[in-house]
Amino acid sequence: MTRGPSQRAQEFTESVIRQMTRLSEKYGAVNLAQGFPDFDPPNIVKQAGARAIREGHNQYSTPYGILKLRQAIARKLHVYNHIDYDPDTELTVTCGTTEAMMASLLALLDHGDEVVIFEPFYENYGPDAILSGARCRYVKLRPPDFRIEEEAVKQAFTKKTKAIIINTPHNPTGRVFTRQELGIIRDLCVDHDAFAVTDEIYDQILYDNRKHVSIASLDDMRDRTIAILGFSKTYSMTGWRVGYVAADKTLSAGIRKVHDFLTVCAPTPLQQGCITALSLPQSYYDKLCKRYDQSRLLLLDALGKCGFEAYKPEGAYYVWTNIKGTGFTDDKALADYLVSKIGVGSVPGSSFYHKPADGRLNLRFSFSKQPATIRTAVQRLSKFKIGLGKPRRQPASEDRNRMLVPETLAAQVR
Repeated sequence: MTRGPSQRAQEFTESVIRQMTRLSEKYGAVNLAQGFPDFDPPNIVKQAGARAIREGHNQYSTPYGILKLRQAIARKLHVYNHIDYDPDTELTVTCGTTEAMMASLLALLDHGDEVVIFEPFYENYGPDAILSGARCRYVKLRPPDFRIEEEAVKQAFTKKTKAIIINTPHNPTGRVFTRQELGIIRDLCVDHDAFAVTDEIYDQILYDNRKHVSIASLDDMRDRTIAILGFSKTYSMTGWRVGYVAADKTLSAGIRKVHDFLTVCAPTPLQQGCITALSLPQSYYDKLCKRYDQSRLLLLDALGKCGFEAYKPEGAYYVWTNIKGTGFTDDKALADYLVSKIGVGSVPGSSFYHKPADGRLNLRFSFSKQPATIRTAVQRLSKFKIGLGKPRRQPASEDRNRMLVPETLAAQVR
C-alpha cells in the first residue's frame, strides 16, 4: 500500500476563508470573506518597492531582515507600542505574520506543551499548535461584549501551559482588549511561568478613539512576550508578505533559526518598501481608519436590516454576526446562499471554533474595502429576504463539519 501524508497533516483542513474567496470569484460575488483591501498601498510605498527592484535589491537579505527596516520597526514599537527592542538581536522580519506565528510556536513549544487559545479564533492558530506538537485549551469569548473572563482563563491554565495566544484587535469579533483584561493574562503568565504570543497585526486599525495596548508593555511581560506584527493590513499590502517578531534575545535566537530554515528571508525589495511605509505621517493612519469606519457603519446597518445580530467592532475590519434572525440555522447553508444567490461572500462561523457546532449560528464579514465596494454589497444584501432559511436536521453521516474545522481539534480539549 502506498504511504500517505503525515498524521499531523491530516489533523486539519485547508483554509475555509480561502475557500470562500474562491467561491466569491466563481460567482462574481463581492468578497467580504477574506480580509484584504480592494485598494493599493500609497504610491510612495509602491514606488519604493519598485525602485528597490530596479536598483538591484533582488537577492537574499540577512535572514532576520534588512538592518534599516529593523531599526525603523524598533522606532515604531518604541513610539506607538511603548516597548523597546534591540534591532540587532530582538527583531526578526518574516514572510508575513502567518510565518511569524508558525516560526514562533515552533521555536517556543515542545511536544506535550499546552497552549491557551481564545475562541472564536483566527483559523491558523489551531493548525499552528498541532504542527508544533502542542495541545490546545480553548477559552470562549462570549457575546455581546466578548470580554476576557478571569475565571474562565484561570481554569484553562495548567502545569503544562507554556503559552497563551492573544489577538488584539481581535479577529473575528473586532474586540480591542483593555489594559485591565491584559493584566489578567499577565498575572497568569507570571504565576505559571508561561509566555504570551500576540497577534497584533491590526494594532493601528481602531475606532471610536480606542487605544491599542501591547501586553509586552505591561510590567514583567516584555521578556515573556513574543509580539507578532506586520505591514499587510495597515498598509494595504497583504500580497507583499512582510511581518515581524519582537522578542527577548534568547527567544529571538530560536525564532531566527526556525525562520531561516522555513523561508530564509522575507522579500528583499519589498522590505525596502516597508521602510518607506513606516515613515508615513499620522494623517495616513487617520485617513485609513476614517475610510474603514465609513465601511463599518454601512455594513452594520445593512446586516441589521437583513436580520443579523451584528456586533459592532472596536478594531480590525470584521463584523461578527449571529444569524438567528435571518431564518437560517446553519452557517454554511447561509454562506452558500449569500455567495451564490445574493452575490456577497462571507465566512461560516464554524471555522472559528474547535467544535464546529459552536459557530453554526455565526458568520463573519470583512469590510476591508472602499465604501463604494461596501455600497455595492449593501445593494445586493437588500435583496435578501428574512425567513428564507428552512431549518433541516443534517444526517449524522454528513461530514460537513469535518470539511470546515477538523474534529481532531476537539479531541485536544480536556
